[in-house]
Formats: sequence, structure tokens, C-alpha cells
Amino acid sequence: MTGTKPILTITGSDSTSGSGVQADIKTLSELGGYAVSAITSITVQTSLGIQEFYDLPAQTVAGQIDAVMNDFQPDVVKVGLIRTRETLDVVVGALRRYRPRHVVYDPVFQSAGGDALVPGDVVEAIRRELLPLCTLVVTPPATAQHHGQGNRYVSAVAYYLGQGDDAAVAEQRAREFVTTRIVRQSDVQGRASELYNAFVDTVATDFRRASDVHYYADRLNVSSRYLAQVTRRIGGVAPKTVIDDYLLRYIESQLATTARTVQEIAFDCGFSSQSHLTKFFRKLKGVSPTEFRRHGRG
Repeated sequence: MTGTKPILTITGSDSTSGSGVQADIKTLSELGGYAVSAITSITVQTSLGIQEFYDLPAQTVAGQIDAVMNDFQPDVVKVGLIRTRETLDVVVGALRRYRPRHVVYDPVFQSAGGDALVPGDVVEAIRRELLPLCTLVVTPPATAQHHGQGNRYVSAVAYYLGQGDDAAVAEQRAREFVTTRIVRQSDVQGRASELYNAFVDTVATDFRRASDVHYYADRLNVSSRYLAQVTRRIGGVAPKTVIDDYLLRYIESQLATTARTVQEIAFDCGFSSQSHLTKFFRKLKGVSPTEFRRHGRG
């Protein structure tokens, strides 16, 4: 495998896919990354809450971690739900043995409904043994307190750290990600929310061939003005910002993980020329694509 290394997530499985390993995979995929996993616990849950746990044997968790670390050698590890002392021991042992560049910890101690997920003695052991090994312990911002949103925020932080951002920049970019993309899980209801979600979904599939707001307004059968009102009200940004952000992240990924020329990337993304892409990229990043690639690979 070439390019950016996968991110290893060590956490539980959520049968609703709202959080846990499923949310990690979804978030990292949306950002252009790739997730590998070691599952610690399997939950039986609905949208109303967790009904039952099955904690995997510690040696099974250890086997998953060893297999992934040996095969993929991820530089970034995200740690979430750990419910038993035995599992904590194998996770701590693996982190000490493999020494990834970044360890990002999401302190999952209770559910969104307030139910305790981790016994008190394990919490104390985590503080004593796991936290000193972490690059960052991430507390999600107050936009990210709905079920699964905090999980996705921390995954985004891990992704941006893997892209070379420092902790402050990674958290800022993750906050922007949450603001513009996790609204679909919020309490906002009605036509505006449905339209915003449809707009983001359409951008996610069409951004390389269409960067004009009018195109998306036409696809959604609304006026450009109304679409702008909706995206500003719900996402806090203009529709063009959402489109450009998708495009920028794709270009960054191509520059960092492939050997394609800037001209090839430009044509793939619908730019009329290499200079057109360079102007766009420099405006948003402050450097040229070539400078970004040199820095990212240097």
C-alpha cells in the first residue's frame, strides 16, 4: 500500500452505526482517509440506548492490533471504548511496543444517555497507564454532544494529525468538519434540514465535476438564494464554501498520496488549467500545490 498510512481505531462496535468503529470508518472515508480497526466490545443497542454489551476477550483484541500493526504500520492510533482491565493491558502494551507517532484518545466513559460504560477501577487505570502514552486527549466541543458526533469529531482530529497538522490546527479543522457535516444528526427538523442533508450528499458525489452553486440548486429544484439561506442557517457557511472544502480536501489527498501531476489533478477536478487549480489552492491554503506537496513529503 502506498500513500498516507491507514489510521487504526481501537474501540467498540455500535449496532446503530451512529458511533464506535462504524462512525470512525465513515468519518475517515469521508475525509479521504482509510481506517483499520481492532474491536474491543460489541454492543446491542437502538437509537434509544445500549441494551447489552459483549466484551471481546483481551487476547482477541491483542490479535487484531498485532495483525494490523504488522501489516499496515499505522502512524496514528485512535483509542475509544475500553471496558476491561485486561483489554486496557493489551492496548497499553501494544502502544508501548509499536510506538505510533500519534495516539488520540476519546474518553468514552458514559453513553449519550448518561449511562456508565466503564467501571470506576478501569477509569482510574486508564488515567494512570493510558493517558501518559497519548499525544492528545480530545474532549468534543459543545456542537458535538449528540450521539456519535463527538466520536466523529475525534476521528477527524486523528485524520488531520495524520495529515501533518499540529494539534491546534487539527482540532480547528475537525470543528469545522463537525459544523458543516454533522448537522444531519442534530435536532434541526423540517424542510431546511432535509435540503441541507441532500445538498451535502450531492456535493460529496459531484464536487469533482461541478463547483457552481447553481448546478446544485438546479439538482435540488430550489433557487440558489434559498439554498444559500439554508446552508448559512444550518451549517453556518455559504454553499460555495462547502463545495470548495470538499474539492480542497480531495486535492490535498491527491497531492499527498499519489504521484499524479498537478495538471492531471487539475483536469480530474474540472479546472480549466493547472494555473487555475494553483490559483484556487493558493487562495485557500496560502501555498501552491507544489509547495504543499514538497512540504508534506519532506
